[in-house]
Amino acid sequence: MDDVAVAETAVDDAWAARLKAYEGRPAAVAGVGRDPVNAPMIRHWCEAMGDTNPAYTGPDAIAPPTMLQAWTMGGLGGHTSRTRAYEELLALLDEAGCTAVVATDCEQEYVRPLRPGDEVAFDSVIESVSGRKTTKLGTGYFVTTRTDVRVDGELAGTHRFRILKYAPAHRKPKERRPRPVINRDNAGFWEGVREHRLLIQRCTACATLRFPWLPGCNTCGAQEWDTVEASGEGTVFSYVVMHHPPFPAFTASDHAAGTAGPYAVALIELAEGVRIVSNVVGVPYDKVRVGMPVRLEFRRYDEELVLPVFQGVAA
Repeated sequence: MDDVAVAETAVDDAWAARLKAYEGRPAAVAGVGRDPVNAPMIRHWCEAMGDTNPAYTGPDAIAPPTMLQAWTMGGLGGHTSRTRAYEELLALLDEAGCTAVVATDCEQEYVRPLRPGDEVAFDSVIESVSGRKTTKLGTGYFVTTRTDVRVDGELAGTHRFRILKYAPAHRKPKERRPRPVINRDNAGFWEGVREHRLLIQRCTACATLRFPWLPGCNTCGAQEWDTVEASGEGTVFSYVVMHHPPFPAFTASDHAAGTAGPYAVALIELAEGVRIVSNVVGVPYDKVRVGMPVRLEFRRYDEELVLPVFQGVAA
């Protein structure tokens, strides 16, 4: 091993030792729950989880054991009982470039049930700091804290909480919008789109129009068909507004005025009577309404992808 490698190893060892020195030090001291264990919070929890266990209702109700952490949370105001040691540890990791954080997992041990009216107190300790780890999110360190929850001095449960403090990995190149799945049944439709024509199948036996494209008529069963070109006029039959999760491949070109944010996905009823799912563009997402007139346009998203979208027509 050359001198440079030896020096780097020494630096890494010194850094690891510095982090390890925080193990066993308090992370929170003399913490108290912001509210006593209470029936309304238990009810909300059970409704959210779909938990109908009768043990959580009535005059002898207990709190669901998995609510253990709920009674110690600091809320939007944060924790007032955190120690300087814990803040120093996080600051050290920030200085090392590990500025991002994500919760990874937790473990709970239940000693006695909590009941409405119990006043919760707790103390936390920095139980462990891992060596450097490389993950898909980035390189960083796992920090585990152990919180002992007590009522009237009696241990009620233990909560271990693990976070990853990491330096974000370099972002991948911008994702491309998903490609349509093209097969022998719908290839003609996508050929029309590339030519800026929205083609609707028409059964040559009964003249029924159909969309999406199918190999046979769902009215009479005939397999022969031709196409008609949509006029491009339509109305919003139904819609949803996409807020979360965000999809990087769906760019600001989907949003009104080219801004990032929620966008409307609608079921458009064309003037010809068939319906197609597409984006409503050109109007704010919160202005889209059922019955709104829309007009077809074609947008190019990259060198090979053209999609039909619908421009909202202001009243």
